[in-house]
Amino acid sequence: MSASLTDDLLNQLQGQPLAQLGSQLGLSQPQTQSAVSAALPLLLGALGRNASQPQGAEALFGALQRDHAAPAVSSGLDLGSVLGAVLGGGGGSPQTDGAGILGHIFGGRQETAAQGLGQATGLEGGQANALLKMLAPIVLSYLAQRMFSGGGQAAASPQQLGNVLGQEHQRIQQQGSAGGLLSSVLDQDGDGQLGLGDLLKIGGGLLGGQR
Repeated sequence: MSASLTDDLLNQLQGQPLAQLGSQLGLSQPQTQSAVSAALPLLLGALGRNASQPQGAEALFGALQRDHAAPAVSSGLDLGSVLGAVLGGGGGSPQTDGAGILGHIFGGRQETAAQGLGQATGLEGGQANALLKMLAPIVLSYLAQRMFSGGGQAAASPQQLGNVLGQEHQRIQQQGSAGGLLSSVLDQDGDGQLGLGDLLKIGGGLLGGQR
């Protein structure tokens, strides 16, 4: 089985990008590694859950194409420049608007996601929320590069994106702590099941409409 999206992206973040994230949050290298290792499956798993619905996959595909594809494809994924733009405020562009992206990914569960991540990693709520905001644009730039480089945009489709993220979501759910965190964040009505009502609440806010 090929490396998961989570593992691949985590590998690309090793070194300077992780050091920058840790410095921004006031964390040691091991703390940063642990926190990012928990945050990436949460973000990718939530995207996988959203993209399991055709309209969710189409909305996400459109957002990747519109806001994240060009820089990621033309020069490969330059994590340093994406991270630099995010840490520098990014001028409020859709590409680097971490808070906006998180709102689309988690809907009204953004606070729950930060709290869950904090409990899982020992981060304070503010640190966990800040980390998710920094990682969200990186995750979307990474997905854009995966979808649109190589075969070019003609080869990519919302269905393909949904399949790739669906496989990742299944992997994460099988991973004990990461799967448990993901389920607790996405289960909107607290019954332990991810029902269609939960999906509609999450998917309704997913990267759709005008910013």
